[in-house]
Amino acid sequence: MTEQEQAYFRNLTDAGCTEQAAAQSLFLLKKGKKAEALRLLAEHRSKLLDRLHDDQRQIDCLDYFIYQIQKKKIPEE
Repeated sequence: MTEQEQAYFRNLTDAGCTEQAAAQSLFLLKKGKKAEALRLLAEHRSKLLDRLHDDQRQIDCLDYFIYQIQKKKIPEE
């Protein structure tokens, strides 16, 4: 693997791709299958975005609960 390919591989694993997915993406690119590599990366991006949205929803719920406590709308025992 060239130094550039190692940098791409590291970038993909830093982005949360498994080593297998990173290697597959680089393999597809090397074989000239750009569209397939982009599809694979788009799928990973979509999964990351779904996880981000789930985390944001949970943060919103927690923020609302904290707000309710601060406004004393939740009784103390």
